[in-house]
Amino acid sequence: MNSDHQLHSDLATLTGRADRAVELSGLLPPGRLVETDEDEGRPTLWMTSGPASADLWTAAHKAHGRTGLWPLLLEPLPRDDDFRPWESGELDLETTTSPDLHDHAALLATWWAGHTEVDPDTDPLPETERIAVTAPYGQRWPGLAPGSPFTAEPATFAAEYASHLTDRNPIMRLGMAAAGRGADALAAVGWTGPANHTDDTGEIAAVVRSWEDRFGAMVVGVGFADLYVSVAAPPSTLQEALHVAAEHFAFCPDNIWQNSHPHTLAAYAERLVGLNSWEFWWD
Repeated sequence: MNSDHQLHSDLATLTGRADRAVELSGLLPPGRLVETDEDEGRPTLWMTSGPASADLWTAAHKAHGRTGLWPLLLEPLPRDDDFRPWESGELDLETTTSPDLHDHAALLATWWAGHTEVDPDTDPLPETERIAVTAPYGQRWPGLAPGSPFTAEPATFAAEYASHLTDRNPIMRLGMAAAGRGADALAAVGWTGPANHTDDTGEIAAVVRSWEDRFGAMVVGVGFADLYVSVAAPPSTLQEALHVAAEHFAFCPDNIWQNSHPHTLAAYAERLVGLNSWEFWWD
């Protein structure tokens, strides 16, 4: 285990409060603070030195209300020995703004318009095929999907999903971010996974906040350009799923363009019905 002195020093640096480490004494294995690789490198999260179990994630989450530290299962870039971006500190706090500054509905509508715009000079697909990708909506933004009743406590699904993720990738480590909720942890650590979509992770966090409120979503893990979210209230019908899929397309078009076969909103929506986890990947 970490020495209590070092753990308290690390977490006091991260949170600005020395008492936050008390709840985690004896719980966390060896680890260290991670600093950004910017010129003015700043501590952004605390990370275990080795793999973490789902039970550790769950215990750290249960303590969140007292510690103010949100647990994240951290996944490195595949086939990378340097555990990027976490070990290398490829994180950016300079361009990340607060989620409070962003309107999630306006962001999704703007992103949707950009992804469905047809440019005959550069688009490899004919206009009819491009519009068919997002059928039945075409270029029309359908607005926000209504929320659904939670079928159980979000933390229940999050713990189950943490177990699934660590079984699937046993090298995941545990990160601790000073954040009041999972969505905000993405901005707090300066994660840059969606940089080719938006260079401000505060925008991503603002949308995920809305999913936390409407669908009982919880951020469980994050990779180099991957986001892993548990969902307590997934869509239960194909019609509901299509509406949610439209938000996913606006948020992460690569989920449909590259990770769905065929590459259509409708095919992607079929996979969302009753699914208690959402995974996103940005190229």
